[in-house]
Amino acid sequence: MFAVLKTGGKQYRVESGDVLRVEKVAAEAGETVQFNEILMVGNNVGAPLVKDAGVQAEVIDQIKGEKTINFVKRRRKHSSKRTKGHRQQLTLVRITDILEKGADKSGVKAALNGSGFMSADMIERAANKGAPASKKAEAAAARASQPKKAAPKAAKPAAEKAAPKKAAPKKAAAKTDGADDLTRISGVGPVIVGKLHDLGVTTFAQIAAWTPADIADMDDKLNFKGRIDRDEWLKQAAEFAKG
Repeated sequence: MFAVLKTGGKQYRVESGDVLRVEKVAAEAGETVQFNEILMVGNNVGAPLVKDAGVQAEVIDQIKGEKTINFVKRRRKHSSKRTKGHRQQLTLVRITDILEKGADKSGVKAALNGSGFMSADMIERAANKGAPASKKAEAAAARASQPKKAAPKAAKPAAEKAAPKKAAPKKAAAKTDGADDLTRISGVGPVIVGKLHDLGVTTFAQIAAWTPADIADMDDKLNFKGRIDRDEWLKQAAEFAKG
């Protein structure tokens, strides 16, 4: 038996035993997850989804896709160009079972992407799981009859407002003996310098020597998503390292 499932905005035709790469699923290696957005099981075509169907799979590993390079060049009086690399986070899974019926009562963890996104249909199925038909109708009617949120109250007159507290001045990142002034790199402030120091990066030479793997690792640790390549840290660091 085969099935067509939908996850991460893509559709996959799968059979038991197939191994495929999908958009990142929030699960650890070895866990079993269940895909609940099933468009087709055998000759049973959904409208748009097949009711109570599911596809179960074992998570093999969390991986990254091949690196893609995007090059943008603007032809203007002050021309500019930018190169940015990206590696998509993926999950490697092995299909273990295709359920034509009984997916709602299987008890297997739903396969959610990395942000914990659930479609409207998945939310509805989770909310109504195990409830009798009359209760489902009552729940839908209750949601429809809920009043809209009231408009926020008018602000109090300026005379009644308490005097705003002065914000405490931000502390500059502590310097390490022998460290370069990394704030000279465009886009790097005291907070980022503090994080770099915590990771053992204190000089321009270190940044200039980063490999693509080092850049990808720092993107993850600093949660930058391509900012290092976008702001050309390596090029700036190499120039500053020359003195």
